[in-house]
Amino acid sequence: MKDLKFEQKSSLSRVEAADRLDALAAALRGAGEAELDLGPGTLSLRVPDDLRSEMEVEVGDGEVELEIEFKWSTAPARTASSRASAGTAKDTRRKSVPAKPGRGGRGKSG
Repeated sequence: MKDLKFEQKSSLSRVEAADRLDALAAALRGAGEAELDLGPGTLSLRVPDDLRSEMEVEVGDGEVELEIEFKWSTAPARTASSRASAGTAKDTRRKSVPAKPGRGGRGKSG
């Protein structure tokens, strides 16, 4: 089940469609906070640095459908420093194992 779903359908001119895409692009280039004007209200989204994307084009029944989709996790992102400290913690949990003696070199020869 989705936590939130918003869908809006409208007729636009090419210029209006370009303006919406420009506004979205500017929001994505910003500091990770996207505010999208939806007519009667504004939708604010926190967008991480890394996204997954999907682009789909369907042609048929006298229409062309272009879908551009961006997805990202709502889980807090792990920073480089937290990943580094996680690696350090992992290293400290390793057990010390004495080295096995070598097989050649100084053994008896028969």
